[in-house]
Amino acid sequence: MKYRSYLLIAITGLFAACSGNQKPVDLTKQNTNKYKISNVAEEALSSSATLPGQLVPFNEVNLFPKVNGFVKQLFVDRGSIVKKGQLLVILEAPEMESELQAANSRLVQAQENAQASTEKYARLKEAAKEPGSVSPLDLDNASAKMRADQAMTQSERSNVESVKTMASYLRIYAPFDGMIIQRNVSPGALVAPGKTSDQPMLVLQDIHKMRLTVDIPEDYVDKVDLKQPVSFIFNAMPGQEQSATISRSANALGSMREEAIEIDVENKNGQLKPGMYAEVKIPMVSGAKSLLVPNTAIVRSTEHEYVIAVKNGKASLIDIKEGLISHDSTEVFGNLKAGDHIVTIGNDELKDGDPVN
Repeated sequence: MKYRSYLLIAITGLFAACSGNQKPVDLTKQNTNKYKISNVAEEALSSSATLPGQLVPFNEVNLFPKVNGFVKQLFVDRGSIVKKGQLLVILEAPEMESELQAANSRLVQAQENAQASTEKYARLKEAAKEPGSVSPLDLDNASAKMRADQAMTQSERSNVESVKTMASYLRIYAPFDGMIIQRNVSPGALVAPGKTSDQPMLVLQDIHKMRLTVDIPEDYVDKVDLKQPVSFIFNAMPGQEQSATISRSANALGSMREEAIEIDVENKNGQLKPGMYAEVKIPMVSGAKSLLVPNTAIVRSTEHEYVIAVKNGKASLIDIKEGLISHDSTEVFGNLKAGDHIVTIGNDELKDGDPVN
């Protein structure tokens, strides 16, 4: 009896719960998504832009031989400090020495022939003073022979000078003060005139003064103030800010749509090394304006970067290029103008033409 009482109480409670005022939740109903909208702002460009720079030698040359030969003596090695005109390498070419001896022999022979022809012409000319002793034809022939032998002498002399010039190429001198950073040959090695793609005998760099090169993006080219000093800090020497003026600019865009500028940097204590990177603060022309959008508005994909503009309640994907970036906004370049409406938090789910509520 007690069991039946409990069962009756349970069934009564169940019916009471089902007959209450609570209604089931409709899980199929979805809330309408709302996109936050922002405006494209136009503000004055920052007074400077920080761009990466790299140190390169002020002068650099790959030393190749001008003639074929063997390395006889090598007076420098990697790290050697050299002065302009210093002898670096002596080559030997036995065939060139033989050629010089042969050229000298031909010159001596030509000089002897020219001297003999000159003396013969002088004797005939003296004898021709006596009427009828020398025919005019013989005198003319002697004169022609003398001039031909003198011309041959001059030709052989020029040939000797040419061979001597070639022989002088067996000695290689430093074209400027600097440091040898590469040595790719040893005594006894066969060397020959090479192309740019070939390996040079020596690589010489002038590191007393360096070039700090900075590539300015195309969109900033007309905004850089070339007259103002720039400041830079080398990554290898944090905290040591330096200042200098822009020495020169390329005045042309390279393959990456950037213009190269150079800043001459003195390397007085030798701490600077070619290849070092620096953060360079480039001054901008005052008053220049830029278009700014929130950082979150930019959608990045493998194909392009874009923002989602809102036109007539529909999404319009606008390709952009990024410029300077701050903590909350980014400078952009593209088919935008100040006041355009854009989606504040962009995502790749919105497609061109989708409604934006």
